[in-house]
Amino acid sequence: MIVLEYCYTWNIQTCETCLKMSQGQLCYREQFWKRVIEVNSWITDPTSKRRDKLAIVADILEIAMDGTLKTQIMYKANLSFVQLNEYLEYMQNNHLLNKLDINNKEVYITTEKGLDFLQKHSELTQLLDKESKNGKNGVKVPPQSLLKRI
Repeated sequence: MIVLEYCYTWNIQTCETCLKMSQGQLCYREQFWKRVIEVNSWITDPTSKRRDKLAIVADILEIAMDGTLKTQIMYKANLSFVQLNEYLEYMQNNHLLNKLDINNKEVYITTEKGLDFLQKHSELTQLLDKESKNGKNGVKVPPQSLLKRI
């Protein structure tokens, strides 16, 4: 609309160019907002297959319960080599995993603290699964004890 107000002083070609530019900007904005909506719906999608960091830690601990090699953990937990090294370092620093040298091979095994973490993680996921089943239309509702009272 603003473009058309100034067209009386310009020639026809200038007006056509301005109209094409404004239409292009509108199309870009529509595509941009569609993309934003797609991204936001993907982030909040409860059926998403993405794992959070605690779930990855739990997967690694389960894999290493009986002792396993680094490459086996990487393939079974579906992690890249860089991601695996970061998680293993974090878990060793927090005493969730031990690295043993057996027959000149590095074997990772879950510690007692790691087993305790696994049990608590399992209990929490079960609790949250029960709570999410009570929600309406698949919406997850936090427990009443966590909601603020005004």
